[in-house]
Amino acid sequence: MNQTPKTMAVVEMREAGGPDVLVPGRRPVPEPMPGEVLIRVTAAGVNGPDLVQRRGHYPPPKGASDLLGLEVSGEVVAIGNAVQRWRPGDRVVALTNGGGYADYVAVDATHCLSVPDTVDETDAAGLPETYFTVWSNIFLPGPIPQGGVMLVHGGAGGIGSTAIQLGAAMGLRVHATVGSEEDAAFCIEAGAERSIDFRHEDFVDIVRSAGGADVILDIIGGDYIARNIKAAAPDCRIVQIAFNKGSKVEIDLMPLMLKRLTLTGSTLRSRSAEFKARVARELEEQVWPLFAAGRLRPVTHCILPLEQAAAAHEMLEAARHRGKVLLQPSGSVEGNASH
Repeated sequence: MNQTPKTMAVVEMREAGGPDVLVPGRRPVPEPMPGEVLIRVTAAGVNGPDLVQRRGHYPPPKGASDLLGLEVSGEVVAIGNAVQRWRPGDRVVALTNGGGYADYVAVDATHCLSVPDTVDETDAAGLPETYFTVWSNIFLPGPIPQGGVMLVHGGAGGIGSTAIQLGAAMGLRVHATVGSEEDAAFCIEAGAERSIDFRHEDFVDIVRSAGGADVILDIIGGDYIARNIKAAAPDCRIVQIAFNKGSKVEIDLMPLMLKRLTLTGSTLRSRSAEFKARVARELEEQVWPLFAAGRLRPVTHCILPLEQAAAAHEMLEAARHRGKVLLQPSGSVEGNASH
């Protein structure tokens, strides 16, 4: 019989602010609602939106947990009414609306996927947020020319390393911007055709010399927005998913018309449950097999204990990571490790 405890360890926000507002706490273990599963967390991913929520600018959807944490891996320990696919004992990864920084989290059952073959369950915690984001923004909206150029900004981060791998696996020529020689080598190993050191090189000139970008994934914003338009090939789709350098800019939109460009953006958390379920199905059918084939791999920078969430946030804010930073509850069998 399942021996789920009544309370669990969590990391809470005392208030909006810096990483020091994240503190250990205890809460009741949630009950799975109809259509949900309760997961005992093996590990939880740390992502950029967590940092934005911690600063007070990315509130959870109505009815979602106020705890941070948008992705987990772990074991299903209980199911709500109307859950058909999953059963207690199943090992899954899941996209959450919040609540991942905890021993247990209740998740929409349709937002769960099996742990990919050949992938360690702990490492798998770093897959859902980035793969849901990249797939839904780059590949789900429509085809990209085979052999086309994909420009990824922030290539060494979690989103960036996922976009590089997935783009290369889908036959694209990936160019990635980076801030160091080490990051450049990391991106080439991940599958990028060209790493561009933004401190010394102009990505606009380099990408245009390659024929121009057919799709651009940008987390930087600011002056990169106008430069992306210059780097774009005709019919390019420019996707904005964050604004590390700011969202208020003045740009000339004439090239948008002349090149027939699409400038778009999205946030994943606010999308409907049905949309996320569709992305989950497509990932499991079209992307998860690429792990077993050796064409994709998880990229874990380090694994920290859950109670060190503040240190994880400091690491992301200082861009001292390549790939994903994960948190692991003390009850997980893997223990603390780094890759």
